Amino acid sequence: MPLLTADAKGVYPISVTPFHPDGRVDFDSLDRVTEFYLSKGATGLTILGMMGEAPKLTQTESRDVAARVIARAGVPVVVGVSAPGLAAITELSAAVMDMGAAGVMIAPPGGVRTDAQISTYFSQAVQAVGDGVPVVLQDYPLATGVQIDPGTIRCIVDALPQIVMLKHEDWPGLAKITALRKAEAAGGRRISILCGNGGLFLPEELGRGADGAMTGFAYPEMLTQVVALCQADQPERAQDIFDAYLPLVRYEQQPGAGLAVRKYVLAKRGAIASEAQRNPGASLPPDAQAEVERMIARLERRLAELG
Repeated sequence: MPLLTADAKGVYPISVTPFHPDGRVDFDSLDRVTEFYLSKGATGLTILGMMGEAPKLTQTESRDVAARVIARAGVPVVVGVSAPGLAAITELSAAVMDMGAAGVMIAPPGGVRTDAQISTYFSQAVQAVGDGVPVVLQDYPLATGVQIDPGTIRCIVDALPQIVMLKHEDWPGLAKITALRKAEAAGGRRISILCGNGGLFLPEELGRGADGAMTGFAYPEMLTQVVALCQADQPERAQDIFDAYLPLVRYEQQPGAGLAVRKYVLAKRGAIASEAQRNPGASLPPDAQAEVERMIARLERRLAELG
């Protein structure tokens, strides 16, 4: 499988990690959800992300999940390798790249604060993954607590050619995309920008110069349709489709509850057998299930109206 490059575009859904109710990894459902994402038009896949419950897996489980998905997907697979220590990043990166991964994704640890600390960390992390391994810089300050301004991102990108993509999840962050694209137009090295946050700002992000989405949402076909329509210069049609899904996108973005919503809907759609999360984690309570069911019914009516 080709390695990830700075020209990457499209949609790389963040895959959930399915579990049995007793907490074991459900590999049959992992196969099923992989096929589900592909059937909805995914350009590539991203596994072992934060919403993939990666911190709850052992290193052995992480390797087993990666091996299963990479062998099945037939599209580029990016593997999250973030860890508190660089030794773990080295070990998992080497394993997944040997399996055929397209690249790895790294978020900064919460302990780095200054621009110098952030730059030093990514320099060390890129060295840890090994020569020639494409790296996705995950910028998700709402989860990591690490604020990276556009100037620092530019310095990191210019110093480290292995960083080929920014996973943009700042919020508010539209101005950051604009600043990065302006810097590129002035002579900086171009990188791919794929956006997260469940797609909550996807039309605006694409309008600012993003290349697509790297995020989870229980209806990945919305992500692929919106990205394709925007790239085909049909922003109004893209917005109409996005607007139909927006209530569910918004509901799924609730801090602390979003994964339960996502897994509930994916189970309802048959993509996974169980909505179970590995502990610590909780299923969606009945009142929330009723709200989601109402939004799904409204979504289906709205899509029928759109044709």
